[in-house]
Amino acid sequence: MSDMKKLSAVARDRVGKGAARAIRRQGMIPAVVYGTGQPPKAIAIQFKEAQKLIYDGGFMTTMFEIDIQGDKERVIPRDYQLEPVKDMPIHIDFFRVAKGQMVTVDVPVHFLNQETCVGIKRGGTLNVVRHTVELLVPADSIPDAIEIDIQNLEMGDSLHISAVTLPKGCTPTIDDRDFTIATIATPAGFKEDDEDAEAETEATEGGEEEDKE
Repeated sequence: MSDMKKLSAVARDRVGKGAARAIRRQGMIPAVVYGTGQPPKAIAIQFKEAQKLIYDGGFMTTMFEIDIQGDKERVIPRDYQLEPVKDMPIHIDFFRVAKGQMVTVDVPVHFLNQETCVGIKRGGTLNVVRHTVELLVPADSIPDAIEIDIQNLEMGDSLHISAVTLPKGCTPTIDDRDFTIATIATPAGFKEDDEDAEAETEATEGGEEEDKE
């Protein structure tokens, strides 16, 4: 679970494209805080700090306490925009979160023991269907990731959400089907019979050599 991070911001008294460009020229990024039935607040945060937070990873699943010139807000990022050419952040949306509130977040999936997975060692390939899973989670305990051990998966196996142990208090937002998270794909041309026949041939040759001795 990510710890709540502190973030400083200043209030903006002007909105619109012209005002946003002026903010960016000052080395800051325009942002907005909204939600919980309260009026939205236009704010600005330091560009360097925002860029580091976004590219360090886990930004969209991190709770922040934003200090807006003494006015503190508990928020979680809901969206951010990047400049299409330079790939730099140009705007961020933050959603207010009350203490004890449940929130919807996309949580990354981490697959453990890929190097020892039975199906992969036999030539299969991990086919990731979902790199993230949308969960309903407590705002004060948002998981950093869902960790899934795939060591015992065979070629042709499918991993469904029902087989995953989710963090306490977390539930999938998709609840009408047992959706697939990943599969161990069988390589083209692979035949189980060929493998068995090869093993049988080796055993026979070994027996013949023993008889000769």
